Amino acid sequence: MPELRHDPIQRQWVIIASERARRPSEFEVTVTQQSAEFCPFCPCNEDKTPPEILAVRDGYSAPNSPGWSVRVVANKYPALRIEGDVDRSAEGLYDRMNGIGAHEIVIETPDHSRHMADLPPAHLAKVLRTFRERLVDLMRDIRFLYVVVFRNYGESAGATLAHPHSQLIAMPILPRVVEIELRSARDHYHHRERCLFCDVIRQELDAGTRVVVDNGRFVAFAPYASRSPFELFLAPVQHQHDYCQITDDDTELLAQTLIETLYRMRAALNDPPFNLMMHIAPNLKSRSIWLQDFPYLADAYHWHIEIIPRLTKSAGFEWGTGFHINPTPPELAADYLRRISLPA
Repeated sequence: MPELRHDPIQRQWVIIASERARRPSEFEVTVTQQSAEFCPFCPCNEDKTPPEILAVRDGYSAPNSPGWSVRVVANKYPALRIEGDVDRSAEGLYDRMNGIGAHEIVIETPDHSRHMADLPPAHLAKVLRTFRERLVDLMRDIRFLYVVVFRNYGESAGATLAHPHSQLIAMPILPRVVEIELRSARDHYHHRERCLFCDVIRQELDAGTRVVVDNGRFVAFAPYASRSPFELFLAPVQHQHDYCQITDDDTELLAQTLIETLYRMRAALNDPPFNLMMHIAPNLKSRSIWLQDFPYLADAYHWHIEIIPRLTKSAGFEWGTGFHINPTPPELAADYLRRISLPA
């Protein structure tokens, strides 16, 4: 019997089509990447990218030269541009503003073919600290209300270059997905004086059936109303609203959690394309009226990471209704992932 399950965070219903449950081997997974004949992100090609904004260098080496372990540059073809003012205006019933923002590339490693799951934890921790440093810097600009951190792996997930990299986009508005999360968090806190995300995490840990990784500090689980097969939700167990507050020690633990989670997903699903998105608190320095209506945001919101393998496609039903149909119950997905043997 199929089930309709409701997600209290995204406020949407999902159809869990359990009568046609699909095992990992039943998904057709194809990871294709752009040819690596020339890669602007590889060492010795630093002059082929915009000048670096930040670089982690273990020894002495000149800026915009080899010797880096993590490198941040502006996107050569940005979705939004940093120069100018927002300049909100109306056009009849419609609203418009200038495309103000920032678009940066975080080149995660000099190694062109290294999967994130194969990075040493200490190196991935450098990447995670780089995210923190760039978020702190971008949020000094009060024009930016939100910064999204995301990673596309595989051409069908939107990656146009094979070299391991993530992206940050700062924008003057709240993304709809995040706004819904914030409204859910605000309403839950208003009625119960507790963080909605903390309640969800606590319930998942108590149930255990959907938990994939739990090291006491971070947890990864398949959401109760997973929108797609093997969707994963990763978050700190203890309340923390702002990723910018993460400590260096916690970046080490988060790196270990992320590596284990991605390793299990890759092994179970034959290296699927995926999208990884970090949901963080909005910029509290912004002058947005929206934030003035949510004075207890720091107590009610909880940063987290979502990982969605690209195993199914949206069609007319999904576009027409906003519903998702998931052919793999999250309890089954979590069980498969927990059974994966980790490398010695």
